Amino acid sequence: MKKQIIECVPNFSEGRNPEIIKQITDEIARVKGVSLLDVDPGEATHRTVVTFVGEPAPVVEAAFRAVRKAGQVIDMRQHHGAHPRMGATDVLPLIPVSGITIEECAQLARTLAQRIADELRIPTYCYEAAALQPERKNLAVCREGEYEALREKLTTPGKEPDFGARPMDDDIARTGATVVGARDFLIAVNFNLNTTSTRRANAIAFDVREKGRPQREGGLLTGKPLKDADGNPLMIPGTLKGTKAIGWYIDEYGIAQVSMNITDIQQTPLHVAFDEVCRCAQNRGIRVTGTEIVGLIPKRTLIDAGRYFLEKQHRSTGIPEKDIIDIAIHSMGLSDLRPFRPEEKVIEMLMEKDSEQTSALANLTVREFAHETSRESPAPGGGTIAAYMGALGAALGTMVANLSSHKAGWDDRWDEFSRHADKGQALMRQLIGLVDEDTQAFNRIMEAFGMPKQTEADKAARSAAIQAATCYAAEVPLRTMQTASQVFALCRDMALTGNPNSVSDAGVGALAARAAVIGAGLNVKINAASLKDREKAAQLTTEADRLMREADTLEREILTIVEKTIKAKTPTP
Repeated sequence: MKKQIIECVPNFSEGRNPEIIKQITDEIARVKGVSLLDVDPGEATHRTVVTFVGEPAPVVEAAFRAVRKAGQVIDMRQHHGAHPRMGATDVLPLIPVSGITIEECAQLARTLAQRIADELRIPTYCYEAAALQPERKNLAVCREGEYEALREKLTTPGKEPDFGARPMDDDIARTGATVVGARDFLIAVNFNLNTTSTRRANAIAFDVREKGRPQREGGLLTGKPLKDADGNPLMIPGTLKGTKAIGWYIDEYGIAQVSMNITDIQQTPLHVAFDEVCRCAQNRGIRVTGTEIVGLIPKRTLIDAGRYFLEKQHRSTGIPEKDIIDIAIHSMGLSDLRPFRPEEKVIEMLMEKDSEQTSALANLTVREFAHETSRESPAPGGGTIAAYMGALGAALGTMVANLSSHKAGWDDRWDEFSRHADKGQALMRQLIGLVDEDTQAFNRIMEAFGMPKQTEADKAARSAAIQAATCYAAEVPLRTMQTASQVFALCRDMALTGNPNSVSDAGVGALAARAAVIGAGLNVKINAASLKDREKAAQLTTEADRLMREADTLEREILTIVEKTIKAKTPTP
């Protein structure tokens, strides 16, 4: 199952006292599983924007603790700044990064808002996707009148908070109210132009931004702006939904840019915005020379872009993630102004860097992996090697698919083989994940054996932990078997329909897949043999035996196809 990652970007009404800011951010950093990525204080706004990410449960807990601390150390009665504000924690959005939907984030936000109101006695409004009232999707509606209007709003029907409504008291006077919500990820991006003209950059921005440009009399650029019956300007919408954009000149670079906020990356992904700005710039005799990402982006933004540009080239998308990201970087000119380093700009990569363990087997070189296996420690062992054999089998099947996709004369079949390669990459990722999980399963058994056994309660807890860990250690290689079994279909398809010059590689992939299934099966059986729950043990071994028999059959079938193809290529004496 794909890991769920969300981002939280709370805005606190303190931008001048670093000690107070640190007290708040320390609360976030203490929560295990949360990566604190950025702290951005502003003196004029008297406001600090904090960015942290992680899985939903720890992020929500960190957000709650930060709100609690902010309510203790910030006194809204003394607060004045340039930015609109209503509370010590003014706004608190949850943002889906990967593996989770905006709707799920909205439910998390509502639950968090109620908890803040119930446990901290801070009134809360829900906005954007979490809004409980349609008009409150707009943050400005929730924050109308700011802190100064809160006393009246607390008890006014239709304006009271969604949670924690009560007359103004000393606690509310100090903390104010908090607006909690869920919104999609916002991408701030600048498109570099081969011009110094702000006017032309603005013209391109007006072409594409959702708001568009004002209608003018006679359709002229310099005509009088037209208005509707209520006196509002009539607009000609731009071509990109969910975007805001302007043109400006940057002294530092000596160029003009179209500066854009993409507020709905589902409707307008980054690569779509890039292509459309290129098109509108070209219509005005201008070229987009590159793209500048401001802040952080989710990995899916670059993956989607890389796949998009590969598909435009009729190239296989079933290649390693790193290669897909490289295609995105080069296609959109992300290194035009300065080197673009994904490990510094992509949220998931920053998280991996923050939590990376040098002992992870999947991070070792081939030589290091072999040396680690050869040592006198029992792990990594056969189950880990079985998972890696399965990954190699999937890699070989994927290689044949990619070679076939790019074979001369087979251009009309690129999509067929690209789909096979995509499946192969997915299997390979799952099996590489099982490489480390199998060793972790063994380590869990060792930890259970190391539990105390002084008292009868200790012994009972230790015995239960050993049995649970042993069952897990049998289930992990069973998942390796089930995943590696899917490699046969890929290798069979490539042996039958792929590039015949690579048919032997499909055969070796099948051999590796069989080794994975049989090897993992042996690990299922040896761990199941130690289970006291004999019914569970029988279920595990029965399924393992079935998959092992099936692997034998599928391997023989694929090798027969391979031998037949090789024989057909062999010249007759």
